[in-house]
Amino acid sequence: MTNDEVIRANTDNLMSKYWSDAIKRLTPYVPGEQPKESGITKLNTNENPYPPSPKAAAVINGFDTAKLRLYSDPDCTQLKDSLAEHFAVERKNVFVGNGSDEVLAHTFAAFFQQDHPLLLPEFTYSFYPVYCNLFDIAYQQVPLGDEFKLNLDDYSQPNGGIIFANPNAPTSRAIELGEIETLLTRNTESVVVVDEAYVDFGAQSAIELTKRFDNLLVIQTFSKSRSLAGMRVGYAIGHEDLISGLECVKNSFNSYPLDMLAIESCSAAIQDTAYFEETTQKIISTREWTAERLSELGFINLPSKTNFLFSRHRFLEAAELMGYLRSKKILVRYFSKPGIDNYLRISIGTQEEMQLFIDTLEQHPDLLKL
Repeated sequence: MTNDEVIRANTDNLMSKYWSDAIKRLTPYVPGEQPKESGITKLNTNENPYPPSPKAAAVINGFDTAKLRLYSDPDCTQLKDSLAEHFAVERKNVFVGNGSDEVLAHTFAAFFQQDHPLLLPEFTYSFYPVYCNLFDIAYQQVPLGDEFKLNLDDYSQPNGGIIFANPNAPTSRAIELGEIETLLTRNTESVVVVDEAYVDFGAQSAIELTKRFDNLLVIQTFSKSRSLAGMRVGYAIGHEDLISGLECVKNSFNSYPLDMLAIESCSAAIQDTAYFEETTQKIISTREWTAERLSELGFINLPSKTNFLFSRHRFLEAAELMGYLRSKKILVRYFSKPGIDNYLRISIGTQEEMQLFIDTLEQHPDLLKL
């Protein structure tokens, strides 16, 4: 152990003695790398490659900064009204928070501390188990089917709640709306949460089902299809009783989760349907083009309804390919978890970025031998 490592270890031990036992047991979520150096092609964090709506940009550029001396609206009324109008629901059916991660955290606290375990997919958004551990929630991971397909029939068992992402991450697959409806008709005694962070890239939203099933909560985000990841805004739509539960947790944690700029810019973004449709279609088209090119290079891609591909090479190891791409200043996401440790999650960038990605792969010395 080097001197620096000894000093770091001693410092960690000194600081951790003040931690509660519950915090010592936590394994926190690890976000995707945000590089500090320039010249990097980022295909590792599923960010939108296109700028936000021009209407949102106009709000940001014209914002009266003198207003920042005041607190923002704790109820975020403007944004809730915009979302309610867009999704044809009422304001009482809408909850907003500081990114969908915060909305998810409040959801776990409000609904999932039950006698039976929470059910969630074995391979899914890795924040779910983190929240279970943070809030001391018992949970059970349900295996996915062939080629990582989510089978909701496997959730027909006693539970304290059900959560899944549709489309799923990191596996990119989506299930049909009818499958969710069937689950809701038989699972009536616990909350079902559908995390739709990627739904706008080709899947069907379950928001309409919230009007018929009072135990369904749908969570979405402005980070992906609306190009506002840096604003940190997420929202949930569901029955007013569920929304009231979320408001109770939120007002026991942080009464002012969104700043003025976030409220106003996201209100403008949700109203700009034309720009939203234009950019999402660009990403879908580039995704299909990239999948075809990867197939020609010996990759197997799972069917994607997201703004990323989940792919493995027929012969080359994912970790090696990730390292090779990184050496060429292209970042993709690699998960070392057994079962998915030979896959790469590849965010869809602009057409130019994906062309560079494919051109770089074609220069891999072993790939050319296949």
